[in-house]
Amino acid sequence: MITRREGIQAAALTALSYARVLGANERAQLGLIGAGDRGQYVLSLFQKTGDVDVRAICDVYSQRIDKTLEQAPGAKTFGDHRKLLDERGLDAVLIATPDHWHKATAIDALNAGKDVYVEKPLTRLREEGPEIVRAARVNQRVCQVGMQQRSGEIYLEARERFVKSGLLGQITHVNCIWHSGPAQALPAEPAQKPANLDWVRYLGPLPYRDWNPARYLDFRAFLDFGGGKLTDFGAHWLDVVHMFMGRDAPLSVAAAGGVYYDFHDGRTAPDTISALFEYPGNFTVHFSSLAAPVAADYGVEFLGSGGRLFIDRHRYEFRSSEKGAQPVVRFIPGDITAQHVRNFLDCCRSRKLPYADVYIGHRAAQAALLANQSYLERRRIRFDPEREEVLPFSA
Repeated sequence: MITRREGIQAAALTALSYARVLGANERAQLGLIGAGDRGQYVLSLFQKTGDVDVRAICDVYSQRIDKTLEQAPGAKTFGDHRKLLDERGLDAVLIATPDHWHKATAIDALNAGKDVYVEKPLTRLREEGPEIVRAARVNQRVCQVGMQQRSGEIYLEARERFVKSGLLGQITHVNCIWHSGPAQALPAEPAQKPANLDWVRYLGPLPYRDWNPARYLDFRAFLDFGGGKLTDFGAHWLDVVHMFMGRDAPLSVAAAGGVYYDFHDGRTAPDTISALFEYPGNFTVHFSSLAAPVAADYGVEFLGSGGRLFIDRHRYEFRSSEKGAQPVVRFIPGDITAQHVRNFLDCCRSRKLPYADVYIGHRAAQAALLANQSYLERRRIRFDPEREEVLPFSA
């Protein structure tokens, strides 16, 4: 358990703590842990800044390493992240592994004196968050979680223009939507484990089980590997709520759903889920996700006494409650993940806390994981945000 005070203290990280202080024009030496599609894409955004050299790549599947070497020729390659962290001269690592590896890779990297950019959700289990936060604070490392809305111009502008200004008035409810499009069966190929994939290493901290292609190709469908839709997109949208509302932990949550599209493929994460959160400050949040036979739809809707604000990653629309008022619509193109990468690299030099600091990432994952707990236990969960403890329902 880590208190809110402990989580947010230290507005900046001291340069004295930095193993090798980057100069203003010096290129950061970067390692990649987890070279799947997301890892390769975010790595490309780091490279586009012109401020990094990719020194090392790690993955349990050598075919993915070979593909990543096409965009980072000359990088050293590893099958064990601990050996990558032993590489001299590395300043930072990008972690894009499946969720069940986030804790071990992040803590090992922080303890090795590296700054860390780790994809969301920060954790697979609630108790992992305080351990990662503590490792970042003790080692005085920059740790950015890949919740890119925190850096997105569209979100920063909308928060200032409609929430902080008071135009939305008193916000009493927020809707978070992630509809992923038509449901599909999990992949069954390759039926045989590729010879150059280290399955035991992939399982890592999880109990051993025989090769299963679905658990490798779509790990988010299994709650022992990840948190399903609640931590995949739910953590993103809940963090937008935390960012706009200034409250980062619920008082209670109740969730319901299930595996309603039964493909008989063994998945354990619900394809349909609905969760209702109660937050201090007198507002509620509803998150819904479903695999519907319609086009994908997503976004966050804030409902206040002064109007309605809907926002996604490129557009917002504000409709005032005043009669006859015209809607305010704004579209800002661009990749907000690139902006998030830029913020991380800037903080590696300045030693300031990044926009999606590890504690912020912990609190977003924590809220989503509380909803998963409610779903699994089929009960309403009451929570103490300060002590980060689940309370007896009768307390």
